[in-house]
Amino acid sequence: MSTTTLFYATGKRKNAVAKVSVMSSKTGDIIINNRDFRKYFTRETHQHLIKCPISAVNFPISNYTIKCHVSGGGYSGQAGAAKHAISKALSYFDDEKRAILRHGGFLTRDNRIVERKKYGQPKARKKFQFSKR
Repeated sequence: MSTTTLFYATGKRKNAVAKVSVMSSKTGDIIINNRDFRKYFTRETHQHLIKCPISAVNFPISNYTIKCHVSGGGYSGQAGAAKHAISKALSYFDDEKRAILRHGGFLTRDNRIVERKKYGQPKARKKFQFSKR
């Protein structure tokens, strides 16, 4: 059985980058780093993040396979990056899906990153104890 890549997208979250390709096949799998997404993301919240854009547009996942490669960051960042990339790939199917995903906030990149540590301080916002005398 041959699979054809239909759409390709890249998503980011914190330091994580996800590259997703949606292929036509009859398996209906979501594969992340050559493993089933339930085996890669063991937390229910991360699994829900992956399935959220698919269920928002009622995508017929049984006719397609979603392959994703994530790198960098931790599991939460990788799940967010995969969600963003899957949303972008699904938005290429038609304008109706794009409008639904845009209204749901799936296509907007979450640009919150870790604040840098400043010199003269122990951490980014923590200060050393002040002594008046």
